[in-house]
Amino acid sequence: MKRFSFSLQLLLGLVLGVALGFVAKIWDVAWLAETLTKVGQIFVQLLKLAVPPLVFTAVLVSVANLRNVNGAARLATKTLLWFLATAAVAVGLAIALGLVINPGQGVTLDTGAAKAPEDAGTWLDFVTGILPTNVFTAFTEMNVLQIVFLGAVLGAAALAVGEKAEPFLALSRSVLELVQKALWWVIRLAPIGTAGLIGKAVSTYGWELLAPLAKFSVAVYAGCFVVLLAVYPVLLSVWGKVNPLTFYRNAWPAIELAFVSRSSVGTLPLTQRVTIERNGVDADYASFAVPFGATTKMDGCASVYPALAAIFVAQVFNVPLGVGEYLLIAFVSVVGSAATAGLTGATVMLTLTLSTLGLPLEGVGLLLAIDPILDMIRTATNVTGQMVVPVLVARSEGRLDEAVFNAAPQELDARPSGRPADTPELAAA
Repeated sequence: MKRFSFSLQLLLGLVLGVALGFVAKIWDVAWLAETLTKVGQIFVQLLKLAVPPLVFTAVLVSVANLRNVNGAARLATKTLLWFLATAAVAVGLAIALGLVINPGQGVTLDTGAAKAPEDAGTWLDFVTGILPTNVFTAFTEMNVLQIVFLGAVLGAAALAVGEKAEPFLALSRSVLELVQKALWWVIRLAPIGTAGLIGKAVSTYGWELLAPLAKFSVAVYAGCFVVLLAVYPVLLSVWGKVNPLTFYRNAWPAIELAFVSRSSVGTLPLTQRVTIERNGVDADYASFAVPFGATTKMDGCASVYPALAAIFVAQVFNVPLGVGEYLLIAFVSVVGSAATAGLTGATVMLTLTLSTLGLPLEGVGLLLAIDPILDMIRTATNVTGQMVVPVLVARSEGRLDEAVFNAAPQELDARPSGRPADTPELAAA
C-alpha cells in the first residue's frame, strides 16, 4: 500500500466500500452488511478513544504556545473574528437556499411517530454545560465542551504562572505527542475504515428511506457545496491572495478523511499536519488555531445544517417563520458553534436551534435516520473551514510560507525538510 498516496488509499477504500455496500443490499448478503458495520464501528471507536486526552492536551498546549507567538492576542482575535464571519456567511447562504428550495414543503411524513430526543439542548444547558461539576466525569462521559474549557483554563493558568508551569507543560506536550502518534496509526487504517463506513451506509440507507427526505438531503449537500466551492475560494483568492485550487490540492487528505470519519476531532492530527506541511502556515500559530477550530469552527454542522433543518421542520409542522426567526437562526448558529464540539453528529446544535425557535423537537426524530449521510458533507465542510481561516490569518500576518504552499504536495509519511524534528505535529508517521 505504500506505493499509493494516502489520498489514493482513501479513494480506493471509498470505491471498495460502495461496491461491497451495493452487493450487500442488492443480494441481501447479511453477513457482509454486518461485517461492514463492525469494521466502521471499530474505526470510529478507535477515533473516539483518543478524543478526551487529545482535546485536553491540544487545547492546553495551544493556549500555552501563544507565549511563543508575537502578537498572540491579535492573532487570536483575528482567528475568532474570521470564525464568526465565515459562520455568519454560511448560515446566511443556508437560509437563502432554504427559502428557495423549501425543503419541507410538500413532504408527507408520519410526524406522530417522530420522537423528541431525550436530552434537548437549550441555552441554559449550553451555558451550564461548559462548567464541569466533576473533572473526571467530563472525561468519562466525553463531554468535549467541558474538556475544552478545562484545557483552556489550565493553559491560561500556565501562561500566568510562567516558568514554574514548565514541567507541567512538558508533560502535557509529551502526552499530546503520544496521543497524536497513536491516533496517526489509527488514521493510517482509514482506508479500511472508509470501506466499512461507506459500505454500511450504502447497504443500510436505501431509496425508500431517502426518498421522503430527498429534497432536504439535496439542500444540505448543496448548501455545503456552496460554502466549499464558492465562499471559501472567494475568501482565499480575495483576502488570502492564494490559489484556491492549490489550497484544495494540499488540503484534500484531511477533507477526505473528515468526510468518511465524520469527526473533526478525529481528523485533527491530519488537519494540523496538512495546515503546516502543505499549506505553509506557521507551526506556532497553527498549533493554536487548528485545535481551537476543531472544537469550535463548524460551518457545516453549526451553520448550514441547523438553518436548513429549522426551515424543514417548520414547513413540515406548518409553523410560519418570520424575519425575526431567521435572524435568531443566524444568531444561534454563529454563537452556539462550540456546542457541536467536533464529534460525529449535530443533534445538540439542532435541538438548541429548534428549542430557541420554539419548533417541535420531534423534528429531530424525523432527521436522525439519515443523519450519517448528511454528517459526511457537514464534517468535510467543518474541517475545510478549520484550514481556511488559519491560511487567511497567517497570510495577513506574514506567517504563511508561500514556497511550501505552492510546492508539490509532500507525502505525509515523510518528515518535512527545514522543520523542527521534535515538533509533535510534524513527527514522522
